[in-house]
Amino acid sequence: MDLSIKQFLSLSQAVAISTTIMLVSANAVASDQKYNFKLALESGDRDSASGKSMQMWADLIEEKSAGRMKVGIFYQGELGGQQELFDQLVKGNIDMMLTWPQTSYDERLAVNYIPYLTLGWEDALNAYSEDGWLKNILGPVYADIGLKYFGPYPEGFGGIATKGRYATNFDDAQGIKVRSQPVFPLPQTVQAMGFQAVPIDWAEVYTSIQTGVVDGDSSNVIYWDYEYFRDQLDYFVHSKHNFSSYALLMNNDTWEEMDEEDQAIVAEAAQVVIDKQFKDARAEDEKWIKAAQEAGMEYVVPTRTEMQAWVDRVRAEVWPQAEPLIGKELMDQLHANASDPHTASQQ
Repeated sequence: MDLSIKQFLSLSQAVAISTTIMLVSANAVASDQKYNFKLALESGDRDSASGKSMQMWADLIEEKSAGRMKVGIFYQGELGGQQELFDQLVKGNIDMMLTWPQTSYDERLAVNYIPYLTLGWEDALNAYSEDGWLKNILGPVYADIGLKYFGPYPEGFGGIATKGRYATNFDDAQGIKVRSQPVFPLPQTVQAMGFQAVPIDWAEVYTSIQTGVVDGDSSNVIYWDYEYFRDQLDYFVHSKHNFSSYALLMNNDTWEEMDEEDQAIVAEAAQVVIDKQFKDARAEDEKWIKAAQEAGMEYVVPTRTEMQAWVDRVRAEVWPQAEPLIGKELMDQLHANASDPHTASQQ
């Protein structure tokens, strides 16, 4: 079909305009924005497992962005205590954080600390995995307080580390004062186990043990008690009353400012770190159990009967306290998915 000169010019203009639009769109996809993020850890120095993981996250972000996105890491205590850091993350003064979430902004985050929720590694990792029931609960809660939740950073099951004496049951625990993280329901859990809980910020734990303010620490995996307080503590009772899991978070305003390409860089790098930790967590915990024993710390595993008594007592006392705070709907999900103490493997 022959075209008139006028038709040919109109067609040429349309093609030119279309080509220009396509080029503009293509250029818009490739981000050229530069970022300098602040990433904070509430605990852990650069040589700790968590410190190395955060360095890995930072390196991957810089690598995948060809150097456009840089991450400055601030280790434990450099920018403040646990609550202060979480406040700064919510406000956007800190961009990213690996933290035990504080419940001061939303009490539903206490879901992360419900005692004796999972009783063995298999149940715990399934709950916190990418498609796990617990991760799917936590994500929307973080979003409601303005945080982007990439996922959990599991460490293992916490215990009770003390000096002088130890306890594996409610009666023997009477009179033993242990530090607890100042977040519900961890102090209530330790109390229900028979100990006297003293909420203390991480930065003050060593001095508190040294001066006798407390007789030990609670709810951490053995790494922290061995690495930071080994000269003060004699025993680690693996009560497994909590599954220690940090969260990889980002301020949501910072997240939303990025285009899809840069969001993908940060999120995919976070997932690499999370996936690696899921593979490494149990072996890492077992490594430090062995190291602590070799250094002279006595590692104590309660009998199945003792564990059952603690599970029954703590669930009966603490779980009802949680429902008014996190709501019946969430509590029903916990009841439906929690490990059965009669059938679960506690290994």
